[in-house]
Amino acid sequence: MSRSHTRVTEALKEEACPVTEVLDRVAGKWSIGILIAAAHGPVRFTELERAIQGISRRMLTLNLRRLERDGLLVRTVYPTVPPKVEYGLTPMARELHASLTGLVGWAKRHRSAIAEARAAYDSAAERSTAAD
Repeated sequence: MSRSHTRVTEALKEEACPVTEVLDRVAGKWSIGILIAAAHGPVRFTELERAIQGISRRMLTLNLRRLERDGLLVRTVYPTVPPKVEYGLTPMARELHASLTGLVGWAKRHRSAIAEARAAYDSAAERSTAAD
């Protein structure tokens, strides 16, 4: 292995791995929906279950625990019978929500340009394949 390859590998381990780990968790199939739902105020488990189409109770539970473990959600249990549990965003998650909102805006603004680029690429790839 060359020295430059070793430096690149070390840089990836030190810089990219922690970022990738966090982004993988936050950008998971269900996490974004949970964070967006909780951004509008504390929400209860059943509210989340109804709001996020297709999520099972088990997946919701697992994702809530992961987001809580990562410091993005706060779980509050009220001493009532039956117990009332609410989930809310932490300040760190509020900052993330602002970034997600910006990303959503970017995606909306560039949706048609991306579709055009994909169509042009696919068309060129088809012509290239047909020529071979």
